[in-house]
Amino acid sequence: MQRVVRFVFAGGIGFVADAAALWLLLDVTPLGPFVARMLSIGFALCITWQINRHLAFSPSSRGVRQEGARYGGVGVATSIVNYAVYSAVLLVLPAAPPLAALAIASLVAMTLSFLGYSRLVFDR
Repeated sequence: MQRVVRFVFAGGIGFVADAAALWLLLDVTPLGPFVARMLSIGFALCITWQINRHLAFSPSSRGVRQEGARYGGVGVATSIVNYAVYSAVLLVLPAAPPLAALAIASLVAMTLSFLGYSRLVFDR
């Protein structure tokens, strides 16, 4: 149970990083909410790998490169789900703020992320 709490904490930091990057990209660049979100997801993925690696799960028995590749693979798969939900919310509810869509999408993807990271990356 402590691992889940630490994972949710890491995810919370990742969410803040994702939201801050999205807000910044929308505010200071001409990027729209769809392209900006692709970049913010990548940024958050890098942040959460390090937090999950050192706090939620601890480093795996694999080398950093292999672990990073596995983390990236799971991260890309769950990011596709995350991005699909985010896009669906914005397309179905055009008046929805992008940060609200981000919150909904992040909650949906969280369970998939935990299962993938715990079983395929960190072997826990």
